[in-house]
Amino acid sequence: MTNIKMLEQVLPTAPLKIAALKSCETLGKKVNDHIVGFRKESLKKYVDSALFASYKCENYLIEHSCPRFGSGEAKGVLGESVRGKDLFVMVDVCNYSLTYTVNGHLNHMSPDDHYQDLKRIISAANGKAHRLNVIMPFLYESRQHKRTKRESLDCAQALEELVDMGVSNIITFDAHDPRVQNAIPLKGFDNFNPPYQFIKALLKAEPDLKLDKDHLMIISPDEGAMHRAVYFSNVLGVDMGMFYKRRDYSTIVNGKNPIVAHEFLGDDVKGKTAIIVDDMISSGESMLDVARQIKDRGASRVFVCTTFGLFTDGLEKFDDYYRTGYIDRLITTNLTYLPPEIYERPYFIEADMSKFLAIIIDSMNHDIAISSVLNPTDKIHALIAGRNA
Repeated sequence: MTNIKMLEQVLPTAPLKIAALKSCETLGKKVNDHIVGFRKESLKKYVDSALFASYKCENYLIEHSCPRFGSGEAKGVLGESVRGKDLFVMVDVCNYSLTYTVNGHLNHMSPDDHYQDLKRIISAANGKAHRLNVIMPFLYESRQHKRTKRESLDCAQALEELVDMGVSNIITFDAHDPRVQNAIPLKGFDNFNPPYQFIKALLKAEPDLKLDKDHLMIISPDEGAMHRAVYFSNVLGVDMGMFYKRRDYSTIVNGKNPIVAHEFLGDDVKGKTAIIVDDMISSGESMLDVARQIKDRGASRVFVCTTFGLFTDGLEKFDDYYRTGYIDRLITTNLTYLPPEIYERPYFIEADMSKFLAIIIDSMNHDIAISSVLNPTDKIHALIAGRNA
C-alpha cells in the first residue's frame, strides 16, 4: 500500500466514516473493502492502544437514506451518529438508473437530484462531524465551468454552496476544467487523473501491446484534451497527434456550435496502434469520428481511453464501429454508473478505481501528503519496467 510507513507513524485526524450515497453504492462498498484490508495489515504493534480503538473496523460505511414523499420531496436521514468523525460523502451525479415517483409518475434521477441528495446528507450531519469531505468523481455541472454572454456559472456556484455548508475538501477526477477550483481558493480541491489505471488495464487486456514510438501513438481528440495526451506521450516516450474541431460559429444546435470537421495535426499513424484519450464520452459522436479518421489514415488498432463513459445515446454506435473495425478497445473507469450490458461487449475494458480511491481516503484521513497519488509517473514507469523485465 502507498505510504504505509507514513500511515503507521501518523494518527488519523478523526475516526473514519464513509457515506456512499445510493448512486455510488457499489463503488463505495469496494472502497470500504480495500480500506478494511489496508488497516488489517498495518499498525499491528499498536492495536491495543486506546488511540486506535476505532481504527480497525469491519465496516466504515454508515447507514443513511434519502426517502421521498409522494410529492417527490425528500429528506436526508443518517442511521448513526457522525459526531467527531472524519466523514467522506461519495456521490455519482451521473447515475441515471435510479428512479423515484412524483404524484405516481416515474422519474429518473438527474444530476440535480443527486446533488440535492448530497446536500441533504451533509445537512443531516448537522455540523457534528469533525470534518466533511465530498467525493464527487464527475464534478457536478463541470461542463458549465465558464461564463460566456448571459448565462449561469453552475459549477462554481455549486462549489461555493458546498463550502458554505461546511465541506472542507472536494475530491474529483479529471475535471473538465480544473481551474474552476478558483471559485473556492481557501478550501481543499483535489483533481485526480487515472492514467496509471488506464495503462494497467490496457496491458492486461492487450499483453502484446508494444510501448515504443515505432508502434504506438497518443491522440488528443481536440485541443481541450491535449494536456492529457501530452502527459501520456511523455510518460510512455511516444509521439502525439491532435485533432482540431472546426466548428460553425454562425449556428447553434442544442446549445453549442456544431462541429463541421475534425482536422488532424501530427505524424503519420500508418501501421501504429493509436490510443485516443479524453475526459468523457457523452454521445460519442465526436470520439467515434476521430477513431474513424485515425483508422482511415492506416492505424492498425485504435484504443479509446476515457475517464467517464456516459453513453447518453446508448451503445449501438460503438457496436457498429467495433463491427466495422474502427475501434478495437474502449477503456473507461467505474467512477460513474455504467449500463450492465456494456460488460457483455467484447471491446470493453473497465479500469477499476476503487483501490485508488481507498488510498486517497486513507491518506487524507491521516492528513499525510498525497503527492505520490497525484503523480503516477513513477508507478507507470515501474509497471512498464516490470512488463519488459
